[in-house]
Amino acid sequence: MSPDPGATETDPAATPNTERSPRRGMCAAVLCLEAIALGLTTPVMITIADVRPATALSLGLGLALACLLLAGMLRAEWAYGLGWVIQVAAVCLGFVVPMMFGLGALFALLWGSAYFLGRKIERERAAAWAAYTAGR
Repeated sequence: MSPDPGATETDPAATPNTERSPRRGMCAAVLCLEAIALGLTTPVMITIADVRPATALSLGLGLALACLLLAGMLRAEWAYGLGWVIQVAAVCLGFVVPMMFGLGALFALLWGSAYFLGRKIERERAAAWAAYTAGR
């Protein structure tokens, strides 16, 4: 039975979109892994880079919390823009802990790959669905 009594079986509104976004899933996974890495930079900043604990906690745990919160907000399109901002911030953390230049760049590469590959999958899925419904 269709959700709309006036909808037909060939009407796209008759079939609710229950599939998950591959872009959202992949980007959320990258952000969650990045949150762990950023959280672990906090003790490194304190012990090795001699950063004051308050500053290290603000930077490391603040960015880690931002990653986790943003992973939950990826249903909105604007959240992906904030994801790019977090990637820049993670790379810039290399000015405090030089190893973060490489690690931040790695996560930025993972983020970009997840974002662009996810968009490609979504486009191809939409085109396949349009072709399928046109042939019905």
